[in-house]
Amino acid sequence: MIEFLYSIDVALFRFINSTLANPVTDKFMPFITDVKNWYLLYVFLWFLILFKGGRYSIGLAIGMILLVVVSDQLSSSILKNLFERPRPCKVLENVHLLVGCTDSYSFPSSHAVNNFAAAMFFTYFYKHLKWILFSVASVMALSRVFVGVHYPSDVIGGAIIGMAIGYLTAITYELILKKIYSLKFFKVKSKSE
Repeated sequence: MIEFLYSIDVALFRFINSTLANPVTDKFMPFITDVKNWYLLYVFLWFLILFKGGRYSIGLAIGMILLVVVSDQLSSSILKNLFERPRPCKVLENVHLLVGCTDSYSFPSSHAVNNFAAAMFFTYFYKHLKWILFSVASVMALSRVFVGVHYPSDVIGGAIIGMAIGYLTAITYELILKKIYSLKFFKVKSKSE
């Protein structure tokens, strides 16, 4: 059964990585997959949340940093070492490799875990942004297969893990923020007082 599922995974990987490859994706996907190209947007979003995020803006800005640290460490330091799955670029022949093939393990995709955790976390508080958040997370995750460093199951598994982390963090964080903001120190006096 595991061999059958792996063969499907490899077939999907070949389809996305090689069959769908073209000059546009060969330029676009390495750009999308490089986290350094997103730093400016991440900083902009952080300040946007901080100053325009509504009632819990400061708490959510801090939560964004904590969420990424937790999701990244869970996927990179714990889950990858637990599953020890080699990357497709290490074990398959004729991979259409567009970026460097690192020695770290393949499952789950940390890009998928981190981006889907953030998408779920912020969708919980800003539901009107769900389409853009999940679209960006999906393109980022899919780019990992296009560039040849992850199987489709790595990004699907990473997306599921990330959404679970994002949701659990959001509901926990909401409870904490409600407690903090209910303290008299944070309450704004009304004009009648």
